[in-house]
Formats: sequence, structure tokens, C-alpha cells
Amino acid sequence: MTVEMGLRERKKAATREALRLAAMRLAVEHGVDGVTVEAIAAVAGVSPRTFHNYFPGKEEAIVATVTDGARAVIDALRAHPADEPVWDSLRSVIVGIMLPPETRDETIALLRVIKANPALMGQQLCHLGEMQREIAEIVAARTGTDAGRDLYPHLLAGAAGTAMRAAIDLWAEGTTGTALPDLIDEAFAQMRAGLPPPA
Repeated sequence: MTVEMGLRERKKAATREALRLAAMRLAVEHGVDGVTVEAIAAVAGVSPRTFHNYFPGKEEAIVATVTDGARAVIDALRAHPADEPVWDSLRSVIVGIMLPPETRDETIALLRVIKANPALMGQQLCHLGEMQREIAEIVAARTGTDAGRDLYPHLLAGAAGTAMRAAIDLWAEGTTGTALPDLIDEAFAQMRAGLPPPA
């Protein structure tokens, strides 16, 4: 029974992954308006009805690459040693998870598509807000503060989220000539230093 359930869960995960990749690639190739649920389902080899078992609509499927990455960051952060500084933990999990090498170029193109579409931006920001809340809970647990009462964990989580988004957005534009890990290091260093004005 355990093996059967394991196989079923793996099949479901594979179907969702196929839908996520199809949605990302179609949005990059054709733009959001040129993507339909039917097209995503066809590329993934499933029916539109099956699509709706995994995503409410095309927007959620298109941004799933980003939102799944945010979920993976949270899970990886929870697995890091509790006595490691949160900034260091975040730095070590963000780049590989948010921009995996095998789909990095497609993910960059997707970020540009999302940035240009208000509906997708809304989806992304909603999920990133949830990510920030969960990071605040992790920070609170590590620092002996209360996420339901204290400002500190929320400020740190907000600063980390802002630093991460700013570095990824700037890097995705391709105008800095700086590698993403270096941009994230710089963003986190400036936040940790209290964001001093440029020299």
C-alpha cells in the first residue's frame, strides 16, 4: 500500500511538473494572451479537466515556476541549522533553487513576462507575501521572538525578500554584467549594514 501511494504521488508530481513547464514555455514563446489552458494541457499530454486538478487557471500555472521556487526556499531554510545566521542560510539556498541551471534562461525570460503582466505580478506578489510570512516565523523561532507580536522577524523577512527580488530582477534584465550570486551577496551585505548610502 505504501509503495502504491508512493507511485501515485510521484505520478501526480510528474503531471504537475509537466504542466508547469508547458505553461512557462508557452508564456515565454507566445505571451500570456497567447496561452490557453487547453494549449498547456495539450503540451503536457493531459486533458483540460486534469489541468484544473492542479491549477485554477493559466495564470497560476504560468507563475508556478516562481511560486514553487519560493516554497522550496522555505523548505530548505527550515532544514538549515537553527544557529546559522538567517542571511547566510538564505544566501545558500536562493540561487540554486530559484534559478536552477537547467531552466535558467527560460526562467529569466519568464520573469520578464511576469513583470510585464499585472495579473501575473499579482499572483507572484501574493505567493511571495506568503513566503515572507513563513520566513518571519522561521526568524522568530531562531531569535526567540514572537512572529505574532514582534516586529523584528517581519522586518528581517521583508528586507531579505526585498533584497532577493531586487537582485533577481536586476540580474534578469541582463544589464549589470554581474553574476546573480554576487548581486545577491551585495544586496544582502547592504541590507545587513543598514543600507548605507553609496560612497
